[in-house]
This record gives sequence, C-alpha cells and structure tokens, in this order.
Amino acid sequence: MPVGYTEEGKASWYGVPYHGRPAADGEIYDMETMVAAHRVLPFNTWLEVTNLQNGKSVKVRVIDRGPFVGGRIIDLSHAAAREIDLIGPGVAPVRLQVISAPPTVTANNYFAVQAGAFANYENAERARAQYAQRFGSAQLVMKQGPRPLYRVLVGKERSMEAAQKLADQLRLEVLQVFIVRLDETVPEAPVVSTASTPNP
Repeated sequence: MPVGYTEEGKASWYGVPYHGRPAADGEIYDMETMVAAHRVLPFNTWLEVTNLQNGKSVKVRVIDRGPFVGGRIIDLSHAAAREIDLIGPGVAPVRLQVISAPPTVTANNYFAVQAGAFANYENAERARAQYAQRFGSAQLVMKQGPRPLYRVLVGKERSMEAAQKLADQLRLEVLQVFIVRLDETVPEAPVVSTASTPNP
C-alpha cells in the first residue's frame, strides 16, 4: 500500500500466550516491541495507529496476520497498545496510516479468503477439500495458540478486487469471511494423523 493509505476500524491487542512464538513472517513475537498484525498489508509495512477516542498514536511494524474477528482491522502488541491506552478497554476505534513503504516489494502478491477456522483437523481438511474442488485452490494454515486452530484459506487471487469477488460468493454461505494475503513464509498446516486427532 502507498504511503498515506488510511483505514479505520477497531484495534485489539495480543500478548501471552503468543509471546515468544513465531509470528507469521517467521520472526519471534515479542509483545514488548512495537509490532502488529494485519490481514493483508505486506510484512515490514510501518503504520501510525491513532486511538480515535483519545488522539494518542503509536508507530508499529506489521509482522503478523490477524485479527480474524469481525470489525477489527489490527492487533497491536502489548507495548504498542499501552502507548495508546488500549490495554484496559481491550478494543478501541483507530485510524491506520501507512507512514513508509517496505524497502522491497514482495514478489508474492496473492490473496485468499478465509472461509473457516477449526479446532479439529479432520473438519478443517474436509472443508478445505470441498472448497478446493469448487474453487480450484484451498489450503490449511495452522494458527498457534493455547490450542492449534486450522484456518481454511480459499483461492489464490492476484488482486484484492478478485479476492473481494470470491469473498462475496463465499459470504452467501459463510457468516464471516476475511480477505488475507498469502505469504510464502507461512507454512501450510502439517498433516495430522486422524487416529490421534482430538475432538473440538
């Protein structure tokens, strides 16, 4: 996104248990650094995030993917959330502004639509297979946490516009869908033996 790009919505923050785990770009997430998660902005994009309730702002670097909750547009680190008094309320309306472009443009400009998230691998794989048959491409990405979550990403579109069209199709049958960037650094979920898969 170009410098000056803005977006408004709700911000939340995340800390433990993600602290010390790999972020989506591969680096270790440190909740006391000025970083954030966004669904589609390229990694290493710098943002100025302004809390619209108090006017306080903070500068953060995108290293992770999320949040995957309706209405929210960014997940801030604990340190960044503290700077704009977000710790207490947990969620607040914000404005994002891109303040500098990443030094290199990623060669991977594909987008997908998240059409589900499952605690059970078998259920996630069943959904992935059905979407892959219908739309030609679907994959599972595992979200680390207290308990792994298997996200189903449908499609592999070259533009946000094409991904939006796919999202509109999926929205007819799925309550919540999200457009996400497909990052080469994000490994697909490992195949889990169905014999030892726990129930959700």
